[in-house]
Amino acid sequence: MHYLFKDLYFPPVEEAHESGILAVGGDLSIERLLLAYSKGIFPWYSEGEPITWYAPDYRMVLPINSYKTKKSLRNILNRKIFTCTINQSFVEVMKNCKDVFRKDQDGTWISDEIIDAYTQLYQKGYALSVEVWQDGILVGGLYGVCVGKVFCGESMFSKVSNASKVGFDFLVKYLVEKDFKLIDGQVYNDYLEQLGFFEISRENFMKVFNVLKV
Repeated sequence: MHYLFKDLYFPPVEEAHESGILAVGGDLSIERLLLAYSKGIFPWYSEGEPITWYAPDYRMVLPINSYKTKKSLRNILNRKIFTCTINQSFVEVMKNCKDVFRKDQDGTWISDEIIDAYTQLYQKGYALSVEVWQDGILVGGLYGVCVGKVFCGESMFSKVSNASKVGFDFLVKYLVEKDFKLIDGQVYNDYLEQLGFFEISRENFMKVFNVLKV
């Protein structure tokens, strides 16, 4: 395991531990976060723990051109229950991602430190949020980091049924318009699989990522 200090540096992703941990330490400055994401690395740790940087053996990805809106979701969209926006309430989306209850999880990795850091990325144009509204109330959303033609998804939340699926569908259509090619879901979970994500090896991920990140 590598320990980071003040220097802006990350070891090669191939040196990550089998757990996916590549390095510990450093800071959450814009410069370090952008360097990390440009190399396929992301921070993931709980509040009170040292900053931990990951480059897992397998990566959940979704090629954007492979996404298809399911018939059941099209029916919901046609009912116009929800309204979606981009970059209207970035901080509120992050706070909701932090606070929302998640089955089988004791808490969240999104600390106030993380919110401050990613808000700075957003203010500089490197991150974006999708907001899902129902009757003027924020009921779902997601946020992530943009690296070239790759959207690195960080977290999403839903307070009512189907809100996150509607928000994700809206995100994909927005990314198509902006000529993005890939969504990085980072690590496996059942919900991402339902959306169409699948795992590829770190080696294959980096081959594709290095082409698309510029």
